[in-house]
Amino acid sequence: MGRRAETIILPLELLRHLKPSEFSDSHEYHQWQKRQFRILEAGLLLHPSLPVEKSNTFAKRFREIIRSAETKAIDTGKNSETMRALCNSVVSLAWRTVDGSATDICHWADGFPLNVHIYTALLSSIFDMKDDTMVLDEVDELLELMKKTWVILGVNKSLHNLCFTWVLFEQYIVTGQVEPDLLGAAMIMLSTEVANDAKKVDREPFFVKMLANVLISMREWSEKRLVNYHESCNKGGAGMLENNLPLFFAATKILEEDIPGYTSDESEKVNELADDSAGNKVCYFIRSSMRDSFAKMLEEINIDGASFELEEVSQTLIKLAYEAEELAAKEKVTFSPILKKWHPNAAGVAAVALHSCYGTLLKQYLTGATLLTNQTVLVLQKAGKLEKILIQMVVEDSDECEDGGKAIVREMVPYEVDSIIMNLLRKWIQERLKKGKEIIMRAKETETWNPKSKTEPYAQSAVDLMRHAKETVETFFEIPMAISDDLVGDLADGFKHLFKEYVTFVTSCGSKQSYIPTLPPLTRCSQDSRFSRLWKFAVCSVGEDEQNRHIADEGNHPRLSTSRGTQRLYIRLNTLHYFLLQLHSLDKTLSISSKIVPSSRSRHNKNRQIGSYSYFDHTRSAIQAAVQHVSEVASYRLIFFDSHSVFYGNLYVRDVENTRIRPALKALKQNLTLLCAILTDKAQPLALKEVMKASFESYLMVLLAGGSKRIFSRADHGIIEEDFESLKRLFCTCGEGLIVEDVVDTEAETVEGVIALMGQSTEQLVEDFSIVACEASGMGIVGSGQKLPMPPTTGRWNRSDPNTILRVVCHRNDKAANQFLKNTFQLAKRRPY
Repeated sequence: MGRRAETIILPLELLRHLKPSEFSDSHEYHQWQKRQFRILEAGLLLHPSLPVEKSNTFAKRFREIIRSAETKAIDTGKNSETMRALCNSVVSLAWRTVDGSATDICHWADGFPLNVHIYTALLSSIFDMKDDTMVLDEVDELLELMKKTWVILGVNKSLHNLCFTWVLFEQYIVTGQVEPDLLGAAMIMLSTEVANDAKKVDREPFFVKMLANVLISMREWSEKRLVNYHESCNKGGAGMLENNLPLFFAATKILEEDIPGYTSDESEKVNELADDSAGNKVCYFIRSSMRDSFAKMLEEINIDGASFELEEVSQTLIKLAYEAEELAAKEKVTFSPILKKWHPNAAGVAAVALHSCYGTLLKQYLTGATLLTNQTVLVLQKAGKLEKILIQMVVEDSDECEDGGKAIVREMVPYEVDSIIMNLLRKWIQERLKKGKEIIMRAKETETWNPKSKTEPYAQSAVDLMRHAKETVETFFEIPMAISDDLVGDLADGFKHLFKEYVTFVTSCGSKQSYIPTLPPLTRCSQDSRFSRLWKFAVCSVGEDEQNRHIADEGNHPRLSTSRGTQRLYIRLNTLHYFLLQLHSLDKTLSISSKIVPSSRSRHNKNRQIGSYSYFDHTRSAIQAAVQHVSEVASYRLIFFDSHSVFYGNLYVRDVENTRIRPALKALKQNLTLLCAILTDKAQPLALKEVMKASFESYLMVLLAGGSKRIFSRADHGIIEEDFESLKRLFCTCGEGLIVEDVVDTEAETVEGVIALMGQSTEQLVEDFSIVACEASGMGIVGSGQKLPMPPTTGRWNRSDPNTILRVVCHRNDKAANQFLKNTFQLAKRRPY
């Protein structure tokens, strides 16, 4: 056309020169014509470089023409009035100036933002159509050509730099972020050209507005990827992080320094410490991305944070700890070297964030883990290992820090795994001991002391308690951790208290004293007249014959006289011996386990090293004392209560010759057979010995405290001596050497001493009594007018005991004895029987 480009209104010239005949049909021409009108409308009316007054007649006329062109194409011929009006209106609007002066440049496409859209469309043509991630080799020539449009579009160098930066950035995004060079080129433009342009003082307002919009868009896009750079880098590689960080900080710097009134909506979120420095923003990105990555792991593993099923979650938490280790390793190797350029403790920050994420989940898990299980221990041990790895990661990353990373380590709230395990373990021990206590309390309410079975002749409660103890110890050592000997001691101490309480319960069966008859008062045998003796014989002969016949029958066919109560005492004895046996096994398990780790200050350590330690020595001693006590009670009950009718109740009553010991021996033999049938082998020796001692005690009471129904003469000595030998022989032959003869002889010495006294003359007894009574009382020799003192009854019978000798005299049926007792102690006569 022979004109300068800045004087040409291109859409108008196209409307004037292109005819409908050059289009395939009228519709196509109409659509093209409307597009030209829209361009003119945008440049002259909607976004003009100079505002259009509402009263402008050319603008009004131009709008009318545009509306009329909506329904049909206007005539653009030379003679067309509409075309002349259009040209007049467009030219008048395009050649306006601020002050109305003449100008050599028309303004039809230099209004913002139309000019920017047109220019960025031009800039986009630098990319290869076959590979839109590549820039054409002719890019420099193309950019030179595009400079010719600057005067038409109102573009300057600053606006060109900003638009070019945006085009590069936008092309990187729309092509799938696969070409980091595009982002790198945009970053170079931003940090050099645009940054310099932003500091110029003669910036146009629309440029500042556009600059702010571009930078905010770039910053937000970059930040969205940085706050979850793990996910972003999975798609774009670590280079994404390396390019995005400079882009974010370059955009942020320009916004904060060169855009008036700019404030970041994210400032409070990013500003985690005292200022909004780059290091703190990186710290925020690291923490955010680590949290998002951890949340993604939870989602993939399908952990529902709201509802935990302990057994289901334990394995998942262990797996999560492994994945957290892998995430930490990846962070340390792949991302931390890049992030360290912006934050001195990048790896440390990541470790702290990951530690916090797992710690929150662990805390929630432990809320439901009220009791210790193997799974719980494994979870805690894995958590402890993860914590050590993360702490080491912090320490290694803090070599260059002044405090060696102490400040960032202090942010890590310790998992306190060892403390939690110890607390749970102690709580577990208390729960197990509590269950043991419940077993004992139930036994106190329900135990009947019947044997569990014929092959297990002990109480069910003992089996329950000992089974519980063994299960507890087995489970204790199955816990997948080293057990300190202090903890073993605590468990053993707890069971010691339980065993002591149970043993006390077993021994709560009274005392042997409750079965010993009350000693009758001392009396003297009366010397009745011959007539009185004949009268009593006549009256009582029938009754005596009947009684002697009854005793004789009982001797031939003795009845079993071991009561149910005594048999239950035997079960108590079996129970105690069962306890002793099981206690040894339990003690051995506790003492030799390879899982026990010695404690430096443990009270058990030294003894265990020399192999002599036992946890239940005191318990064992208590059980042995209990065995002694129950054996005594059972024996005295058997002799004084169950066998009363054939022993203390009838032996030597009224007539020694006709009431000898044979029936008692037969009954006793049957009772001992039953005793051996019920008691275990371990319980029999002591129980038989105690029965022997009770029998000897009962025999002594027959001789010394038999009451008014028993009288003896010196001639009875041989019979009594023979009967006692039979009693001794019974115990010597009972069982297969359960009681050796020497033991029987030793226990019989006291009885034999008393029997020897019964063979002495009354005069000799009186003389011996006078001597020992005076010696015992400290009187020396009895002078004239003095009386012998009455010796106290101690119950410890002995041939040298004055009370024992006196009782022999009291049971002596002769005149000398009667006279001595009457004159010396004024003892009353026995009441006739």
